[in-house]
Amino acid sequence: MSASLTSLIPGVGAHYSHVATFAIAAAGTLALGLVARSQLGSGPSSVVPASKFSLRAIFEMLIEFIQNLSDMVIGTHGRSYVPLFSTIFFFILINNLIGVIPGMTPATENFNTTLSLGLIIFVYYNIMGLKENGLSYLKHFIGPILWLAPLMVIIELISHMVRPLSLGLRLANVMKGDHTVLGIFLDLVPIVLPLPFYVLGIFVCFVQAFVFTLLSMVYVSMATSHDH
Repeated sequence: MSASLTSLIPGVGAHYSHVATFAIAAAGTLALGLVARSQLGSGPSSVVPASKFSLRAIFEMLIEFIQNLSDMVIGTHGRSYVPLFSTIFFFILINNLIGVIPGMTPATENFNTTLSLGLIIFVYYNIMGLKENGLSYLKHFIGPILWLAPLMVIIELISHMVRPLSLGLRLANVMKGDHTVLGIFLDLVPIVLPLPFYVLGIFVCFVQAFVFTLLSMVYVSMATSHDH
């Protein structure tokens, strides 16, 4: 596929096109959130579900889905984490969907972006683990058998350090592969033939946002669990 349209922005260029896409996705996420919030209103009406199809209804449906998923993975006590999970989900989803637009490159196919998201989750779940369990959280790294503690500490540290890398690599590689396949078919036959790949690409966008969010919930659940 040809270079991203964002690379045509003065001062951006091909090497920083993902940065421009990142900024567009961030602005889009914020704008959609503000519009949905304005539709929410205030007072008793704000807690009544939307009665017709609207941006507010879409947000309510997706956030309810994320909340129910969080309840299953973490428990109802984990609802305080839902704002972060929702933000991560929407940001990744919008970034992914931007890549479906012909001529656009999603920031989520750049490893710098996805690794940053992985590091945010890494720092967050460790902070929440310490907040929830105090210094007892560190017992998670030494394992249940004291004499195996030196070995377990090394294994656990490696396991934790790999998590942001695996989150970032999984998302970046899948989105890059999906975008490459779509680009090849667009270059070969730009009419009709790419349509199934557009449908598949949109499906992949949702799945990857879901997988990243789900794994984030799992990590938070493991860190905040009292059964260490």
